[in-house]
Amino acid sequence: MNTKTIVQVLHILEKAYLHWNAPIVTLVAERSKDPYQILISTLLSLRTKDEVTTQASGRLFAKAHTPRQMLKLKASEIRHLIYPVGFYKRKTGTILTVSKMLIDQYNGNVPDDLHELLKLPGIGRKTANLVITLGFGKPGICVDTHVHRISNRLGYVQTKTPKETEMVLREKLPQKWWIPYNDILVAFGQTLCKPLSPWCSRCPVEHLCEKVGRGKHR
Repeated sequence: MNTKTIVQVLHILEKAYLHWNAPIVTLVAERSKDPYQILISTLLSLRTKDEVTTQASGRLFAKAHTPRQMLKLKASEIRHLIYPVGFYKRKTGTILTVSKMLIDQYNGNVPDDLHELLKLPGIGRKTANLVITLGFGKPGICVDTHVHRISNRLGYVQTKTPKETEMVLREKLPQKWWIPYNDILVAFGQTLCKPLSPWCSRCPVEHLCEKVGRGKHR
């Protein structure tokens, strides 16, 4: 698939995307535009269903929505507020450690630099790119399992890992699409283009997809 075709695909999916559920971190960004809340929401969302993350982040931010406020909470209270997100005990420790580092090293502010964000514990390229794009509106490409998988299934990239996919997309994908690319493909992957048995019969871009490694489908 060439770049002209992927842009055509994205234009089609962008319209369909309005009828799908947006990823939780995007919804947080639409509500607050606050880099700290986006950062913490992304940490909570790892290996957790969106509806669980939505409720947990809402409870947590009602009590504390800045690093200084967060550090006033006891670990037991944070655990109670975010339960039952996946690995909630470990995430509680990460939230407290990250909050303290932001105060000690960044004057309580979330850095707007990818390399600085990657110095924070528990922050990988996916999370860092989400904070950069949604929290600061700066160019970045967030690649999670959906984006990696679908980019390869469409035939736009031929890569082995999410990081490799990100690097190729940075070279090939027009920068206009860098920020919305994650939202569109995550919602697409959760709704139609599932890992196993995708809904190809309902897909608005089925005629453009190269269906690389697709296997069984509906």
